[in-house]
Amino acid sequence: MSRWAACVLFACAAAGRGEAEPREQPPLAEILARLAANQERAVEERARIVYRQSTRARLLRGKSKLAREEWREYTVAPTPEGSLKERVHFRGQYEKKGELIPYDEPGFRHKNIDLDGEILESLVESLVDDRKTRDGLATDLFPLTRAEQKYYDFELAGTRQAAGREAYAVKFKPRKDQEERPWSGEVVVDAEAFQPLVVSTEMGKVIPAWVRVVFGVNLRQTGFNITYREVRPGLWFPATYGSEFFLRVLFGYARTITLSLENTDFRFAEADSTITFETPAPPQ
Repeated sequence: MSRWAACVLFACAAAGRGEAEPREQPPLAEILARLAANQERAVEERARIVYRQSTRARLLRGKSKLAREEWREYTVAPTPEGSLKERVHFRGQYEKKGELIPYDEPGFRHKNIDLDGEILESLVESLVDDRKTRDGLATDLFPLTRAEQKYYDFELAGTRQAAGREAYAVKFKPRKDQEERPWSGEVVVDAEAFQPLVVSTEMGKVIPAWVRVVFGVNLRQTGFNITYREVRPGLWFPATYGSEFFLRVLFGYARTITLSLENTDFRFAEADSTITFETPAPPQ
């Protein structure tokens, strides 16, 4: 063997020894157990955190014509049983004869029967204002805790990169007897921290035909998407939330409804602490 060939072989062998071995993929049951344990631990850790929450809700005629829009901003603080929101900013606007008219109080109605106002306020309250949780999001939206996992079937769908981190993709769908849990989807779990990076869903069940006929209601939701951030070492928090609905009711009323939320400016709740944590960009 020539000296040149020997050098090449030696270099290749050295490079091979320097490569990191691939992470061994744990069984699905272990991923779910560690994910649930971390979520339950996170609930306790979030009891010390104050943060800012911003929401934007929109009603569209068709796909793009704005009918009504509202922005809310809150300071959210923990309570012994959940969280308390203090509204620090609000603004809204509605369309009338081609003009966008502003208003500055939630619950504003510009006519006796104002379906847009009723629907928008109800949507925000039901989806992002659960005061029995630390983050405002209903715990039954997704199966991350042990209490919720028992209502779903899971499938490990391999590994991927998310936000520059190795992650496990886990698909879920409600068990056949779970009529009150319509969401199917996927949770992307950080392979090192066993924390959720992204949860995305779609409605796995539809409103029964007899309900649509009798009550004249057709609701279709494309699903929702939640991203998580590590706001300080070991503390993960929902960072962004987005969802879109299509609603059709009697008398030709139809709206596309979009909702987005962002949590920022996390800090300790103690009166003598003003530490603010930098919040990196959410994973894509």
